[in-house]
Amino acid sequence: MVKVDKFIPKAIEKIQKQIDGKAIIALSGGVDSSVCAILAHRAIGDKLTPIYIDTGLMRKGETERIKEIFSDMNLEVVDAKDRFLSALAGIDDPEEKRKAVGEAFIRVFEEEAKLLKAEYLIQGTIYPDRIESEGGIKSHHNVGGLPSVMDFKAIVEPIDDLYKDEVREVARALELPHEISERMPFPGPGLSVRIVGEVTEELVEAVREANAIVEEELVEQFHPWQTFAAIVGKGTGVKGDVRVHGWIVAVRAVGSRDGMTAEAMELPWSVLRKIESRITAEIPSVARVLYDLTPKPPATIEFE
Repeated sequence: MVKVDKFIPKAIEKIQKQIDGKAIIALSGGVDSSVCAILAHRAIGDKLTPIYIDTGLMRKGETERIKEIFSDMNLEVVDAKDRFLSALAGIDDPEEKRKAVGEAFIRVFEEEAKLLKAEYLIQGTIYPDRIESEGGIKSHHNVGGLPSVMDFKAIVEPIDDLYKDEVREVARALELPHEISERMPFPGPGLSVRIVGEVTEELVEAVREANAIVEEELVEQFHPWQTFAAIVGKGTGVKGDVRVHGWIVAVRAVGSRDGMTAEAMELPWSVLRKIESRITAEIPSVARVLYDLTPKPPATIEFE
């Protein structure tokens, strides 16, 4: 386990040595990027500009909440929904999706950095991201998903040797709000990797609603390490005595320590039935709901 009292000053000193000008930080509002934002701000002060990109692939109400939480920082919010959906159009391979999202992220950050005359990009990459990308398990948008040519003097990753539970320890020591320090992981490519196959605006809206229902029913009561909904295909169903060929939503809820391994949670049948009932009733295009029992390994936590 990381010794936060030693890690924090060392991380600040390391950032100061790596950056000799203006920098931007990719801020998602998750614990990783939030910790990096605080460390970087302590290191270089007003030379730092946090940038949140609204990709259109975020959870329900995410952008509005991020604006509220980080209102006291010099936060830049970039609306890039159309750009990301366009980048993902026609792509159904998971690795290609991750790379398309990684490319779009970097290009937006490059454009914003030029406007701000910033030469450095700070990212919240953590150790499991590197392991999975370098080991060929899956490309994280901020590691293996990055394009080979980028217009930055350097990319700075202050917490890339930490596991998720260690990052949370640092967040608590930095006195970040509980909402941030204990926040569930959310994939960098957002809801695009919670849609198996090609991403469309219709599917993003459907999975966003399903994901919100799952979080509402499970997070506060059961405290999963991660829980979400994913659209995994189509299946036949019946709604209002009419045959439909609707979407299949898979629900995932796992317990884990650091994300390297995970076990499916044993949820009460009544809770699963309520989730199914809400999803099929509140999202007309969904025909059926499944619960994923697979541990990691052999599965990964996300479907893509």
